[in-house]
Amino acid sequence: MRNTYGELINELKDNHSMVMMTRLSSKRGKKIEKILLDLNKDYLLDIDEDMKNAINKAIDKKTPELIIHNDEEQILIEPFFPEARLIIFGGGNISEHLVDLGAKIGFKVTVVDDRLSYANKERFPLATEVICESFENVFEQINVNQNDYVAIVTRGHKYDKECLRAVLNIKPEYLGMIGSKRRVQGIKDQFKEEGYSAELLDKICSPIGFRIGGITPLEIAISIISQIIAQKRLGISDMIACANAKKRTNYSDMDIKVLENLAKEDEERRAIVTVTSTKGSTPRGAGAKMIIWQNGKTLGSIGGGCSEGEVILAARDLIEEVEEGSFMTMQVDMTGDVAEDEGMVCGGIMNVLIEV
Repeated sequence: MRNTYGELINELKDNHSMVMMTRLSSKRGKKIEKILLDLNKDYLLDIDEDMKNAINKAIDKKTPELIIHNDEEQILIEPFFPEARLIIFGGGNISEHLVDLGAKIGFKVTVVDDRLSYANKERFPLATEVICESFENVFEQINVNQNDYVAIVTRGHKYDKECLRAVLNIKPEYLGMIGSKRRVQGIKDQFKEEGYSAELLDKICSPIGFRIGGITPLEIAISIISQIIAQKRLGISDMIACANAKKRTNYSDMDIKVLENLAKEDEERRAIVTVTSTKGSTPRGAGAKMIIWQNGKTLGSIGGGCSEGEVILAARDLIEEVEEGSFMTMQVDMTGDVAEDEGMVCGGIMNVLIEV
C-alpha cells in the first residue's frame, strides 16, 4: 500500500514545498484518497480554476483549507513546507544562545564562522550543521532560499556586508543584521548607491531584534529570536505592529515527529487527527496533527485537556468500528458554560478530521 506520508517526508527533505490533497468521499461509505502535489513543479496545469484558487489560498495562508467539492465530496488541502532553517553567520557569544533558542523552538540551525575555534560542534551541540568556511565562499555550500531565516551577527563590518550582499536578493523569510543605527544606515546607503532598491533594504531587520533593552548576549539572543518568531507566526517583524496582528502560520503546529511516524509502517491500527479549522481562541491552530493508537497511546497534540480527551475517545471508537480508509469529522466547542465547567481555558471552536 502506498505510503503518502513517506513520500511527503522525502520531498520535504529534498527542500520541496508540497500540498497534500485528501479527498473525503461519502459515495461508497466514507472513503479517503490522498494526492501529493509538488509546488516546485508546474502542478496547476490540469486543475480547475476553483481548485486552483483554493490551493493558492492554502499556500498563501500557510494553513489548511477544507472545501466542499460537490454534494458527496470534501477536499482537505494541506500545505507543507521544508523544516524552517535558521542560518546564523558568526559564531560569537550571541550565537551560542541564539543556536540553543532556535533549536528548541523547532528550527534546523546552521552556524557559519571562518574560525575553527568558533565553528565546531562542541561549541554548538544543538546545531544541525556547523560550517567552518570563509563568509565569501560558504554560500556555495548552504544554498540560502526564500524559506530560510538569516541572522547576520559576525565579528566585523566587512563580514556583515559580505553576508548581506550574498543573501539580500534571495529575499529570505527573515533577514536580520547586527549593528548600531549609524553603522547600519551607512551600509544601507552604500548598498543603495550600488543599485539595491529602498524597498529591498527596508526588509532588513537592523538593528537586529526587538527593542527590549537587552544587554547580555543571552538577552540580545532572546530579542532576536522573539523577532524571528513574530516573522514566522505573524508575518511581521515590527514590535509595535505585533500587538494587533493575527496568527497567520502553522509551522510549529505541524509537528515533524508526527509526520515521520506516519511515514513508517505500523502493524497496529491508528487514527490520524488533523485540526482543519479554528474559530476564536483555541490551544492549537489549523494544521496541528496527532496520532492515536487503538491501545490509547498518542503522539503529538491538538491542545490537551478535556477537548483532546473527547477526540481521543472518538478516534478509538472509530478504529474499532470501521475499516481502514474511513473517516469522520467532529467539532470541539470550547465556548459557553459547558467548556467553563470542564475547565477549558480557551474559548473557541476546533473542527477536526479523524482518519483511520
